[in-house]
Amino acid sequence: MAVILKAFAGVGTIVALILLIVTLLKQVVTLLGFLLALVKVAIVLVFIALVVMILLAIFRDRSRRRREVDDI
Repeated sequence: MAVILKAFAGVGTIVALILLIVTLLKQVVTLLGFLLALVKVAIVLVFIALVVMILLAIFRDRSRRRREVDDI
């Protein structure tokens, strides 16, 4: 009877370790997915900021040229 319990304990330990590893890997995958989403959002925000800065530079240059034409 003791041999059977030892065998079940060994199998139970292996199954518990496998389930623990699977659970931890799921959490790591979820965390990596979240971090990748954050990186994507950051890239989009930087792109939008860059486009806004370019547009502001264009409009500032246009207004400066209009003032130069009006001054002449």
